Amino acid sequence: MKRSSWRYLWKSEDIRNKLLISLLLLAVYRLAANIPVPGVDRALAAQLSNVGGAAGNLVGLLDLLSGGAVSRFSVLAMGVYPYITAQIILQLLQPVIPALERMMKDDPREGRKWMEKWTMILTIPMALLSAFGQINIFNAQLQGSIIRHWGFSGPQLLPTLTAIIAMVAGTMFGIWIGQLISEFGLRNQGLSLIIFAGIVSRIPASLLEMVRQRDPAWIFVLVLLILALVIFAIVFVTQGRRNVPVMFPGRRIGNRMSMPVRSNLPLMVNMAGMIPIIFAQSFLTFPAIIASFFINSKTAWVANAAQWTQNTFGNQNALYSLLYFILVVAFTFFYTDVLFAQQNYGENLKKQGAQIPGVVRGKPTQDYLTRVQRRITLPGAFFLGLVAVLPYLLGAVLPTKSSGLFLTSASGLLIVVGTIRDTVQLIETELRMHGYDDRLIS
Repeated sequence: MKRSSWRYLWKSEDIRNKLLISLLLLAVYRLAANIPVPGVDRALAAQLSNVGGAAGNLVGLLDLLSGGAVSRFSVLAMGVYPYITAQIILQLLQPVIPALERMMKDDPREGRKWMEKWTMILTIPMALLSAFGQINIFNAQLQGSIIRHWGFSGPQLLPTLTAIIAMVAGTMFGIWIGQLISEFGLRNQGLSLIIFAGIVSRIPASLLEMVRQRDPAWIFVLVLLILALVIFAIVFVTQGRRNVPVMFPGRRIGNRMSMPVRSNLPLMVNMAGMIPIIFAQSFLTFPAIIASFFINSKTAWVANAAQWTQNTFGNQNALYSLLYFILVVAFTFFYTDVLFAQQNYGENLKKQGAQIPGVVRGKPTQDYLTRVQRRITLPGAFFLGLVAVLPYLLGAVLPTKSSGLFLTSASGLLIVVGTIRDTVQLIETELRMHGYDDRLIS
């Protein structure tokens, strides 16, 4: 019986240190999530979990994404989502601005540095806007000021600026923790683990709330059964591959020439992972934040439009679900195209002398692989969209609130499963790089 190389996990000092550093930084982040915003009215903030209707759904979504920081109204109430919003804006600009697209293709390393620099710069105004909008939304729903002495006139100015700056600083702290994890812990997993930790921290409370609903036992069992099936489907789809045959030329070894080698190029069905879900959630919460600036407008039609926007993008209605589905599918195709173009398989295979049978090397190879990738992305994109709106579909069928909970949301579940999958693959890669591979040891 084949034994797993994971038994060597704790023997490698480097891997062990990376895991410990990642866990320690996540613990620091979760500890900071309990620090309240300066000047917050805790009695009023405690009522956030009782807000009903569309606003309650929006609060629940924000609370999910921040790992419960919203219900406590901590300095990490916005999580790292202003940073993700900034990433979305810059990535959407790539196809629009030819000079930016050329820079990313000609010098990917410098392009990534430029993107990282301007993402951080753009994050600050996004965080300022999000902090102000979030407080306005909560003030409107709670019929009071969640921040004592809220306003921009006279003695109210200093407490208001302090609260907003503290929330922006909390977001930047969360981003910094994520970058430390990516640099010193599990590589390139920082922000994903930050979001993952927040969602997982809400699972016990969600399960407890499902029990408190006192629904019939069959509904509880049915929801858990659907949950298990969704987990299985997520793993099955995210592990899906389309193997494209590739012929590598033979190599000269001394006076002999080896035979050409036939191999496969695996193309992933879900190359974008859980990023489209995060993009879509950030994109859909943004209109509600913008509308909060105009909710108390003295102009009737402006106030009505702002109220309609908050209700529409407040989660759990037919239009929101449709928009959510469309955005997840669209972002899946968009992000997959961006990632696939960066790989530049056509040029890389040409440099190695490799060729797909029946396809000319170079650009025709890249075009062929792009067509294949787009075809297999179609079912993956629709699957992601279906998982994203599954809680709303269940809510329309089952006479219970338990379906809406669904471990807070199916999209949160997708993020959790996707992060676990990526982390496991990263650890396995690290084990092989350090020589802990049964094929080499035995």
